[in-house]
Amino acid sequence: MTKKAEWQLRLYIAGQTPKSIKALANIKKYAEEHLAGKYSIEIIDLLVSPQLAEGDQILAVPTLVRKFPEPIRKIIGDLSNEERVLVGLNIKPLN
Repeated sequence: MTKKAEWQLRLYIAGQTPKSIKALANIKKYAEEHLAGKYSIEIIDLLVSPQLAEGDQILAVPTLVRKFPEPIRKIIGDLSNEERVLVGLNIKPLN
């Protein structure tokens, strides 16, 4: 039985825009630095599967959704502010 990732992240994008590419690069970097071996990132391209936006109530892209651990949290944008992302995902406490 494979161990389920402790942190399940979902990144919603709309095609390979510079903002989407930057958001993916940023979250991969932060996850490797702070959650190494304990996370999974699912990428959902809304140009390919627009119906998937409804489930997580996605209003803008790119949007990062933390599915697990609960509660669900969302961060919109290219995720370039590392402090905001880590605090927003509750990986790091607010100083």
